[in-house]
Amino acid sequence: MFNIIVSYPTVDEEEKILSATTIGESPEIKKILSGKAIVNLQKLVHSVQVTEHFVKYVARLVRATRPSDPSAPKTVKECVDWGAGPRAGQFLIAGAKAIAAMDGRFTISAADIRRVALPVLRHRIGVNFQGQANGVTSEQIVALVLKEIPEPDIPKFEGAGNVR
Repeated sequence: MFNIIVSYPTVDEEEKILSATTIGESPEIKKILSGKAIVNLQKLVHSVQVTEHFVKYVARLVRATRPSDPSAPKTVKECVDWGAGPRAGQFLIAGAKAIAAMDGRFTISAADIRRVALPVLRHRIGVNFQGQANGVTSEQIVALVLKEIPEPDIPKFEGAGNVR
């Protein structure tokens, strides 16, 4: 789902890793969540609502990473061999739902989608030789797509007058 980049450990961290994993002892494992709690959290995340505006926004973002798509920015058309597929869109929505749930919200926002875009998309974009020669990275392509594809214009709810 996500491509998380973890840097090498510091010298102290590496020495601790080596010591902890080569002494032949098994670490004590403590249960944090029950299986039922995990299933309930999954249900909670799945219950977060996604409006049609955001489904369309995610589809536009993903499609803009594909060099053959008419909506793709010029740099994508020139520097990318292959872009993100439909699963990327599913993961953008799932990640946005998880963020909204952790924040106690019942629906996602464009900010949630943008927050998960880099770890979801960066490994799903193939920068071609021309792009590599020009120093273009998949991270730069994601940033470009986020800049070029406008967030949805969501109409504000105008209630039924002055309710007290």
